[in-house]
Amino acid sequence: MQQQDIQQLQAKGITEAQIEKQIQQFQTGFPFLKIEAPASIGRGIIAPTEGEIAGYVKAWEDYKASGKKIVKFVPASGAASRMFKDIFSFVDADYDVPTTDFEKKYFADLEKFAFYDELDAACQKNEGKGIKALLAEGNYKAVAANMLKAEGLNYGQLPKGMLLFHKYPEGPRTPMEEHLVEGALYAASKGEANVHFTVSHEHLPFFKQKVADKMQQYADKYGVKYNISFSEQKPSTDTVAVNPDNTLFRNADGSLLFRPGGHGALIENLNEIDADVIFIKNIDNVVPDRLKPETVQWKQVIAGVLVTLQQKAFEYLNVLESGKYDHAKLEEMIRFVQQDLCCRKADIKELEDAELVIYLKQKLNRPMRVCGVVKNVGEPGGGPFLTYNQDGTVSLQILESSQIDKSNAEYMRMFTEGTHFNPVDLVCAVKDASGKPYNLPDYVDPTTGFISSKSKNGKELRALELPGLWNGAMSDWSTVFVEVPLGTFNPVKTVNDLLRDQHQ
Repeated sequence: MQQQDIQQLQAKGITEAQIEKQIQQFQTGFPFLKIEAPASIGRGIIAPTEGEIAGYVKAWEDYKASGKKIVKFVPASGAASRMFKDIFSFVDADYDVPTTDFEKKYFADLEKFAFYDELDAACQKNEGKGIKALLAEGNYKAVAANMLKAEGLNYGQLPKGMLLFHKYPEGPRTPMEEHLVEGALYAASKGEANVHFTVSHEHLPFFKQKVADKMQQYADKYGVKYNISFSEQKPSTDTVAVNPDNTLFRNADGSLLFRPGGHGALIENLNEIDADVIFIKNIDNVVPDRLKPETVQWKQVIAGVLVTLQQKAFEYLNVLESGKYDHAKLEEMIRFVQQDLCCRKADIKELEDAELVIYLKQKLNRPMRVCGVVKNVGEPGGGPFLTYNQDGTVSLQILESSQIDKSNAEYMRMFTEGTHFNPVDLVCAVKDASGKPYNLPDYVDPTTGFISSKSKNGKELRALELPGLWNGAMSDWSTVFVEVPLGTFNPVKTVNDLLRDQHQ
């Protein structure tokens, strides 16, 4: 390493040992995960009955009333540029009228977008004409450019959380505002709603300004006091890039190229949140108020499942700590770990009672998460599986396609035939029975990162992604899946997704 490399590392808070480890990971690659089966209803996924739903909602309401601290954690650092890929292409195309189905739909339904009035005002200011006049004279590109470019709405560069998604009589709302509303509806305790956004450094001022402008409006409407906080992905979680031959990739000025480590880096941000229970949901998965009751009810259900299971785990831990138990009680605990927490150990029968107690304590005393999963409707992304862990146990995990050996026909069949999909709908319990926070980085499986091929200035490079936040970063948590309705999952991947009924 050169002197300037060492200075670069120090500035980021990264050690030389970490870089050596990363280079080693590029050289050896990551093992594929060993899968037992896709999770399904009755096999790792709970589908609660009407009566159970009511019971879980009540369990959650009781828990909130006890004054525990609840935080809604929203990863919001993504720029919206990918949402507008098709519109960028149109602006750069060698034709001037909407030609693809995507372009035709966008322009035909322009008035339905929540940002229409703001876009119209931008066109008036920059072109001297409104949208209708520009379209009438065939100047489609001016309209599209005013949506994307900095002198217009700047939607090509803004974060998703700052775009206008939904129309309301009192004015349109951004996803950030919809998350504030959700925070008040299911995550408020004792009249306080805590919402935390992780944002990228350049977007932080936008978020802070928008929150300052809007927060009181929602505080008054929902009768809550908001505590809103922000964090950025830490530079110390960036990973170094390498050339195809695994030597360090250098920029033109000779400096090392670092890249963000992916959403798995946020386990560090999550670890700094002081809360008993944390909800995690992506910034773009929001719906207008008319559809919120279903979302709110199912958030209460999965949170109720979480606190019910946690209470049981803590009761068993107390018994183990007291030393007052017999073999029958240990068998009852094994059933709870195997059936309710879906964590199995093949040779459990061979353990002596003393070894069994150590094993049970280990599995009962760790962070816990309940994840909503939806029926698979062919959306790209990860799904719920039963997989083998480093310690030989089988438990529930959310897997991405990159973690699966594509040359294994049986695994590919399992992946494609999986009945459920991960919409990133998590509720997490992150403190132990005495109220002490778990150190979440201790529960990451470091062997679950992955390597991707990228390029910079036309040069090929290899990039390293950390174990994903809800994948390997939570590998050693107790995990339970609950089937939630498809109506609770409404992501916005392209601008035209905002034209779906769920966003109108």
